[in-house]
Amino acid sequence: MTFQQFLLILKARRWIISAILAGVVLLTLAISLLLPKQYTATASLVVDMKTTDPLLGAPQALMGYLATQIDIIGSERVALRVVALTRMNQVSSLREQWRDETKGIGGDSGFLVWLAALLQKQLDVRPSTIRESNVINVSYRGPDPTFAAAIANAFSQAYIETNLELKVGPAQQYAQWFSDQTKEVREKLEVAQRKLSAYEQEHGILAGDGRFDVENQRMADLNAQLSMAQGQGADSRSRQSQIASAESLPEVMANPVVASLKTDLARLETERSQLSERLGPNHPMIRELNERIAEQRQRVAAETQRVASSLGTTSRISTERIKEITDEIEKQQARVLELKKHRDQLAVLQRDIENAQKAYDLVTQRLAQTNLEGQMQQTNISVLTPATPPLEHSSPKVVLNTIIAVFLGTLLGIGVALLLELRDQRVRGSEDLMQNKDVPLIGIIPGLKKKSRSGFRLRRLAAA
Repeated sequence: MTFQQFLLILKARRWIISAILAGVVLLTLAISLLLPKQYTATASLVVDMKTTDPLLGAPQALMGYLATQIDIIGSERVALRVVALTRMNQVSSLREQWRDETKGIGGDSGFLVWLAALLQKQLDVRPSTIRESNVINVSYRGPDPTFAAAIANAFSQAYIETNLELKVGPAQQYAQWFSDQTKEVREKLEVAQRKLSAYEQEHGILAGDGRFDVENQRMADLNAQLSMAQGQGADSRSRQSQIASAESLPEVMANPVVASLKTDLARLETERSQLSERLGPNHPMIRELNERIAEQRQRVAAETQRVASSLGTTSRISTERIKEITDEIEKQQARVLELKKHRDQLAVLQRDIENAQKAYDLVTQRLAQTNLEGQMQQTNISVLTPATPPLEHSSPKVVLNTIIAVFLGTLLGIGVALLLELRDQRVRGSEDLMQNKDVPLIGIIPGLKKKSRSGFRLRRLAAA
């Protein structure tokens, strides 16, 4: 079918199309005028999603937050709160209507759910059309403008109260749980402190008193004394082995008595040498000096022997001192090991106390925080614009319905015309003859524009 054929069909069937269009438009106008008028009241709410939590200081989650709030507004919980705010459950006519529809199934709770569902049917919750806007529009449609505005405002108020309950309710539950946990962790802390105190009293040691450091220092001092004594003992043994040449020992050479005796001996020998130049060896003076020199040498030898013999005593003393210090080191080492064992056990008990203290501090902090959250009466939802009774009805929209009726009536008329044309085909132009192979085309008479009103029936022409 060409476009020209389509236009010829519309022209031939124009009265049918016009009749169908007029019928649809008139029917739509009648229905629009007969339908009861509905009024839509809208309240605007602003949701502050960029603020931080007043207690935690952390930013609130934004992903899906606005969509969640829209679902909350349209929920049954909010609708039930609206019923309570407006006291619709006290309206006898609504209760009778509920009984007629549901036979009274469910009792009072069923009646409340039925009212909530009735309100939800006329509720429309949508975000603002402006991109990235945090405004939510709550619209309610009803037969009375004042009633519609009251219900829209009631939904706004119910949503704000429900939003606050959703924040405060879990916080109060957490506060009760943390309160119970506080008692438990406090008992654990007290048990750990009692264990530490009992251990300190049992072993007579205090955590952090520094005794371990003192004993360690004493252990180091004993080791230093042992090293010194061992050095002195080795030195004494070395000198004791040199007793055969005692005169060359440093102790002997440094002894003042020995030095004095040797000085007197040298003086006597000098005097004898001088006298020997003038007197003979048998002179009484020479003989006296010889006796005195011999006596002096004996005294030097005796003193030297005494000093040398004292080295053996020093060696024995050093050996005994080394043994005493070694015994002290062994005792001190045992004492240090015992203190180390106590210190390690005290460290374990102290760590138990620290862990219990940390747990107690954390639980008490969370308890205080959840208590504040449970007492908070602030929400991030605010009423931007309350609903007011609309001056004009929102439905039925006569102009819009008429435009739609014209469009649909035109389509319906064209469709009916095409169906009629398919059932009873007629020759509307030369294209119809050319497309029908069963009818030979002899020629086209130019200038013949006016055809019969109904056109030639194609089947009759084909039969002829």
